[in-house]
Amino acid sequence: MGKIIFFEDRNFQGRHYECSGDCPEMQNFFSRCNSIRVESGCWVAYEKPNYAGYQYMLHKGEYPDYQRWAGFNDCIRSCRMVPPYNGNYRMKIFERSDFTGQNLELNDDCPDLNERFHTRDISSLNVMEGYWILHEHPNYRGRQYFLRPGEYRRHIEWGSANTTFGSLRRVTELN
Repeated sequence: MGKIIFFEDRNFQGRHYECSGDCPEMQNFFSRCNSIRVESGCWVAYEKPNYAGYQYMLHKGEYPDYQRWAGFNDCIRSCRMVPPYNGNYRMKIFERSDFTGQNLELNDDCPDLNERFHTRDISSLNVMEGYWILHEHPNYRGRQYFLRPGEYRRHIEWGSANTTFGSLRRVTELN
């Protein structure tokens, strides 16, 4: 069981909301989010209700202002706990939709997709094992996209407006 606390103001001040599981709508509990404390577990916070908008991977620790979690703004409207996972990691990325075009199977972190895959275009993917974060830019920077096990036939299915990505990382308790 995990625990995360959202605060309206920086440095863990103001009204707060404590969460211990997935929450698709948090607007009734606080109007803005400027700091977060993750007491246990690994979480994904979302800018919009129902797990939409910007996504932020949060590990155990303190985030005294939204820049610390690479926030684009002070808006958090839903969150999801990443289940504890100790198994293998395996996914296959595809250049085109519906699992077509050039493809590559991965089982570890990739700081530069263009270097390894020879393109930055990923239009579909199949997460066979583990939980992953796809990043907009190389070296795990830019917008983040949380990927659970399953098939994603098009980039919009994981919440992206485009198909250009720079890096990919496994979600572990260490990162």
